[in-house]
Amino acid sequence: MQLTADSRFMIKKTLPGVGQGLFAVYPIEGGEFILEYTGEKLPTLTAEQTGSRYLFVLDDEWTVDGQIPANLAGYINHACAPNAEATIEDGCIMIYATRDIASGEEITIDYGDEYFEEYIEPVGCMCVGCLSGK
Repeated sequence: MQLTADSRFMIKKTLPGVGQGLFAVYPIEGGEFILEYTGEKLPTLTAEQTGSRYLFVLDDEWTVDGQIPANLAGYINHACAPNAEATIEDGCIMIYATRDIASGEEITIDYGDEYFEEYIEPVGCMCVGCLSGK
């Protein structure tokens, strides 16, 4: 377990084959702002050539490369039934809870179809829902 500079979160190992995840230290209410996905803002064509797996597309022109550990939101793992979602507001990627998140629960988002098909589907989804057969 690794505490973060933001006392609301901790980074720790999650499910086998997934690595580390971002976990809530305190309960988070549905609809509450969690944190911003941050990183270097690159032209999308340039970003696609970096090979980074932390790319978050803002629009047709711009992509954020949110490498960890600098980008705490980069520890948020994919889930097919996530408890958070990302919205783009004024060129920033904001993460909000879509339901109440309990203390100690992993924060997850749906990475979207393109990422899922390219990186997750070939090895099989390791989210809680898929591993438990839901």
